[in-house]
Amino acid sequence: MSQSTGMADTEPTLRSRAARGAAWSGVSTIVLRLGGLVVGIVLARLLAPEQFGAYAVALTVQGILITVADLGLSADLIRSDEPDRIAPTVATLGLTAGTITMLATMASSSGLASLLGSPQAGPAIAVLSVTLFLAGGTVVPIAMLQRRFQQRELFFVGVADFVVSTTVTLVLVALGFGVMGLALGRVAAQCVSSTMQFLLARVKPHYSIDRTVVRGVLAFGLPVAGANLLSWTLLNVDNIVLARVAGATALGYYVLAFNISSWPMSALSQVVRSISLPFFARSRGGSHAFSVVAAVAWAGALPAGAVLAALSFPLIDVLYGERWLPGAPVLAALGLYGSLRVAFDISAGYLYSQGRSRPVLWIQIVWLVALVGVMIVATRAFGIEGAGWAHVLVAVVVILPAYLIALKLAGIRLGELAHAAWLPTVAALPAVAAAIAAAVFIQNPLLALLAGGGAALVLYAALVWPWLRKQLKVLRAPSVRTEGAS
Repeated sequence: MSQSTGMADTEPTLRSRAARGAAWSGVSTIVLRLGGLVVGIVLARLLAPEQFGAYAVALTVQGILITVADLGLSADLIRSDEPDRIAPTVATLGLTAGTITMLATMASSSGLASLLGSPQAGPAIAVLSVTLFLAGGTVVPIAMLQRRFQQRELFFVGVADFVVSTTVTLVLVALGFGVMGLALGRVAAQCVSSTMQFLLARVKPHYSIDRTVVRGVLAFGLPVAGANLLSWTLLNVDNIVLARVAGATALGYYVLAFNISSWPMSALSQVVRSISLPFFARSRGGSHAFSVVAAVAWAGALPAGAVLAALSFPLIDVLYGERWLPGAPVLAALGLYGSLRVAFDISAGYLYSQGRSRPVLWIQIVWLVALVGVMIVATRAFGIEGAGWAHVLVAVVVILPAYLIALKLAGIRLGELAHAAWLPTVAALPAVAAAIAAAVFIQNPLLALLAGGGAALVLYAALVWPWLRKQLKVLRAPSVRTEGAS
């Protein structure tokens, strides 16, 4: 992408590109999540809870380390005024980090698996380490696709990834490969998606080091990488604690509940992450635009997570069967936690867009320390249900205030933010009450799920739709787009 298309974007063009990008990102996430739901149901019928637990341990290691392979470089490339100049240096640093991380993970896979309480996960960890190399080598094309709001192209990449992963995984699991089938399916899919990223971004591999930009790239990128590493550790520290304290079978139930809670939250978070950084970095909306965007995202996240929590028992019973019901109480907690994570994601995106990567890093550090302590105590006292509620407690008591302080220091007017978000917060209460009533008084799980979900949707839509139309109109107004950046 040429330098002239960086900060020179006009606001109407930027807004329209961001809107198209958000639409494609939403379509992509919904389609892929629905596909993942079907595949998850099939795998739940084929695999035992302990096998889910072993794969969760392997995927935990991969998910945490893949952030190191990025080094936060993609975020800097997305926001840079001179992307073409820094791209070769970014590509070289990313490939180097990915290679080193892959080799180190392969060499230590058995030890890591034993340390995490699941020795059977060792071979899967070694196989999944290949994805670290691929992630490091594709920093530039994925950043360019996001910078240009090319969510349609990313949708095609996601579909190809899903098709390859699903096909390879189901065939290998059916042939008796078990956990290794899941790992091989993930590697095969990422090989295909990595190739497509280069082709669709029209980026040729170009590796070199420009000493004049290395310091600036790393100065911004390393705090982002540290924050991302801590963020992924936070998402997976519960798996580590549960594997050590409760065992692989309990972890299998927990992972199923966590995966279900991530359906609507991941859809919203994916849209937020893919659009917020490039939009806020080049928009002049300031505090007002952030408040409106955050309120609209919250209006989707809160009811989705809360209704999911209310209908946790009939949902798991209908989709996965009675043997997975021990995961239902966990889902009740994780649904609420997922709503909060969407708010945290958009806050982090805004802070990054303003060049404030260090506050996010410090928040992640505080989050990790607090969560580890609370989760160990809660898991020992209450099992997997305690692990779920530990997330909610730390998010509300520690992390929400921390992000509000960071946003205030970045120029966000908290009163304006609260005013923008109060109505969807209040409107979620009767919707959740209707879902709870259906779950309690209707004995048939399928009828309870349909009645509770339908009633909640109708009630919430009736209360929020006029407000939502007004907020979208405000977001399109010239005053939002031309207000000085905070």
